[in-house]
Amino acid sequence: FVIRLPLIRIWRWLNLPKKLQLLLVRLTHDEFLISVVGVTFNDQDEVLLLKHTYRDPPWGLPCGYINAREHPKEALEREIKEETGLVISVDRRMKIRTDRDTARLEIVYLATFIGGDFQPSDEVEAVQFFEFDQLPLLTNKQLFLINKSFEIRRQTRPQNLFYRLFDRKKI
Repeated sequence: FVIRLPLIRIWRWLNLPKKLQLLLVRLTHDEFLISVVGVTFNDQDEVLLLKHTYRDPPWGLPCGYINAREHPKEALEREIKEETGLVISVDRRMKIRTDRDTARLEIVYLATFIGGDFQPSDEVEAVQFFEFDQLPLLTNKQLFLINKSFEIRRQTRPQNLFYRLFDRKKI
């Protein structure tokens, strides 16, 4: 605390332009990569998995890194479009996780499949929608996210809300 107080006074006294301030902060602090992960469902409540060319196990959730000045939702939609040719709509943020081993911040979203035709890429050789009880071998982290996503979807389905309201009127 004693050392920081003079530095704060010097910082304020310098009154540097904002861009220069940000540059100095970036040069003096650790940086985190920011990635996005999408748990994407189709109309049959199946989850989209990609068969990656570089992962072990190969099947996994779509993910990617955010570009400078890109909103995380846009980054996820872009990554899936670039790697597969598929179009999704990001619905809501589900979770933010940190991975301290790799200095990475991960933002997990729930998404809905819109359409498109699969086009293989250097990173993805296949895509498939899976029912929860038919999932291929996945990492524990991905299984946790998929399981949590299924729970959230069950709780927030519009027809469930309708039936709950309808049942209340009967009572």
